Amino acid sequence: MWSIGGEFWNGPRRGVTAMDVRTSRFGVIEIAEDRVITFEKGLLGFPDCTRFCLLEPGEDACFFWLQSLDDPALAFVVTDPAMFVSGYEATIRPEQAESIGLEHLGDAQVFVIVNKVEHWLTGNLQGPLVINTKARQATQLVLADKRWTTRHELVEIGSQLQEAISA
Repeated sequence: MWSIGGEFWNGPRRGVTAMDVRTSRFGVIEIAEDRVITFEKGLLGFPDCTRFCLLEPGEDACFFWLQSLDDPALAFVVTDPAMFVSGYEATIRPEQAESIGLEHLGDAQVFVIVNKVEHWLTGNLQGPLVINTKARQATQLVLADKRWTTRHELVEIGSQLQEAISA
């Protein structure tokens, strides 16, 4: 549905203050302060972790890391569900949109947290993340729509990829 907003997700820009962030997976990384995404209420199960950044492993990546700036060990693999699930919609109520300063749906990016279950990568389609790309404010929704599950199969992992992940 919505695509990633160009340089919003890239590294620090000239003239923007950067900060060093310690991570358990990537070591110390430099993040521009204007790239910090704030989840005012945290994520489900992690209410004290409110500041995150989105790490893009490559230009054509379809999976990203949502790295906590509050806990170096906390990072989630996320993806745009529209890349894998046709017809997926995350309905956001007016008060939820207002809480992240979202005035236009075109300023939103939807992600879902990805998990590995047996030979599948699954997405939590019941708990999508909605990010206001302009204000860098975000929220995690809880959808009541029973078409979507917390472990919706996105893509089957091939045997070579399976071996690489297990290594």
